[in-house]
Amino acid sequence: MTAPARARARRAAPAPASALAAPAQAPVPHTQAVPLPGPEPPLPPLPRPEPLAELPIVILYPHSRCNCRCLMCDIWRDTAKRELGAAEVTRWVGEWRRLGVRQVVLSGGEALLHSDLWTICEGLRQAGISITLLSTGLLLSRDAARVARYCAEVIVSLDGPEAVHDRIRNLPRAYQKLAAGVAALRAQAPATAPVPSSTPALPITGRCTVQRLNFRHLRATAAAARELGLDRLSFLAADVSTDAFNRPQPWEPGRVAEVALAAAELPELAAELDALERERPDDFASGFLAETPDKLRRRLYDYYAALRGQGDFPANRCNAPWVSTVIEADGTVRPCFFQPPLGNLRQAESLAAVLDSPRARAWRRGLDVATDPICRKCVCTLAWETSAGMPAGAPATAPPHTAETRT
Repeated sequence: MTAPARARARRAAPAPASALAAPAQAPVPHTQAVPLPGPEPPLPPLPRPEPLAELPIVILYPHSRCNCRCLMCDIWRDTAKRELGAAEVTRWVGEWRRLGVRQVVLSGGEALLHSDLWTICEGLRQAGISITLLSTGLLLSRDAARVARYCAEVIVSLDGPEAVHDRIRNLPRAYQKLAAGVAALRAQAPATAPVPSSTPALPITGRCTVQRLNFRHLRATAAAARELGLDRLSFLAADVSTDAFNRPQPWEPGRVAEVALAAAELPELAAELDALERERPDDFASGFLAETPDKLRRRLYDYYAALRGQGDFPANRCNAPWVSTVIEADGTVRPCFFQPPLGNLRQAESLAAVLDSPRARAWRRGLDVATDPICRKCVCTLAWETSAGMPAGAPATAPPHTAETRT
């Protein structure tokens, strides 16, 4: 969807209602993708070393279950309890450090449901690997002291102001529990968080998945993030096209329609994005709202318009399969959240053996991010620019690759 087309939509809108090397660098506390590029100027190609040169980020699902029942996610529908044992993760950590892992993102499901999470975290800390926690926020009050001790950053899901958040989470008092958890972390973090003094004691950021139940409330969501005392808020669209997040297969059209915006709702989204830009300029200028207004229009409006056949999907710039991996609670190894598995760590007992296998190398060689149907519809990307620290120009906040994780 071109900028003139978006402008027309806004004018029409109603009022809103082993080969892996082992670099010697110290671990980096925080990483985030560089902003998605606009059409001008073109950006240089991202590093895609083959065989892999290093693996800065591992996204780890220590536990398979979740304590929310969100509309846009099916993780909670799985009643089996699968988790990676603390002993086996600790056994793997030595190799991860040799492979250059600097950050482990604890995802899921809800990682805080794991029966022995803190033993895993202690092993990661002793290896010098930074930890980012993705959480629903429901258990943060209970675990605030240990979260503050082990985690360099916490990312919580925020779906809107209180009533909207509770409706999407499908749990009473979910917002109140999130607020209490953030407050408990704030009380703990100044004394215990292992991050440099130049940053917040424990950065707590929010991630909002925009869909039919909350797209009219972007301004109210930003206000709620301020009310909660979050350091930053990011918006992304909902994935409705893949088998990620415990879907046995991609959704049928009726299920997609429950989450994805209808064509008739696009003008309202355009109007809400305009109002967000107009009414919260300081939040954009300060970086409290992580994306620029133009990036939000690409990430949200253009994406949902493309789903409805109105233009192309916004171009994605990503090298996630070359610089990161996802390890699920049964040991399955994926190159990212959405692409098919490459192997199983429990079976291989070596992450390098999975990622540098002939199968994995052949898959990466055949992947064209610009044309691959999964990549074209991807709602979160990782653009790792350098091999010597954080991505070029990236502020010290949430890793982008976690953007779409359902928490």
